[in-house]
Amino acid sequence: MKDKKIILGIVDDHQIVIDGLKSLLHGHDQFDVVIECTQPLEMISLIEKRPIDILLTDVMMPGLNGAELSKLVHQQFPEIKILALSMSGQGDLVNQMIDDADISGYVLKNIGKQELVKALEKISSGGIYFSEEVLHEMSRASEMKKENEEAHLTAREIEIIQLIEKELSNKQIAEQLFLSERTIETHRKNIFRKTNTSSVIGLVKYAYEHKLI
Repeated sequence: MKDKKIILGIVDDHQIVIDGLKSLLHGHDQFDVVIECTQPLEMISLIEKRPIDILLTDVMMPGLNGAELSKLVHQQFPEIKILALSMSGQGDLVNQMIDDADISGYVLKNIGKQELVKALEKISSGGIYFSEEVLHEMSRASEMKKENEEAHLTAREIEIIQLIEKELSNKQIAEQLFLSERTIETHRKNIFRKTNTSSVIGLVKYAYEHKLI
């Protein structure tokens, strides 16, 4: 008796990506790509006509992004597992897909054949799979979030940091935020203290590293 095939659907707004994924799976008879499309809005109706086991979806797509599509798919077809594909392993993107879309895996589009097969087989058996690069970015994003929380920067302080990065003076910042210049000076002192920086260059570097700007 032959093993049951793993039925796949692929959605990406670039046909070349879909073709590349199909090429990687060529020769692996345990997989069968039965649905493919470049328009995420079409995927729901396609799945209604042809059920699948795993959906491979791009994260950043026009009209309907990967998280939004994944939520719709899970609402109507809760048994379908989802593998997210992206050019970026940026931690906040991954966390959004995990928290909002309940995905089973996340890999980068430069994935090799061996890793793609491994990811699909693991997800098909009920497991989860995240590529090493993605896990690293998730860890990095978590550390940054922790450091920001430890710094206890307020929304107002972050706003002032963003204006400092634009090279606005205390007076200009005060005018833009409808605050007194003395209040801005106090905020600046608190910002330097909380971020453990002593210069504008150091502060801007901190802000970029922690994705505040």
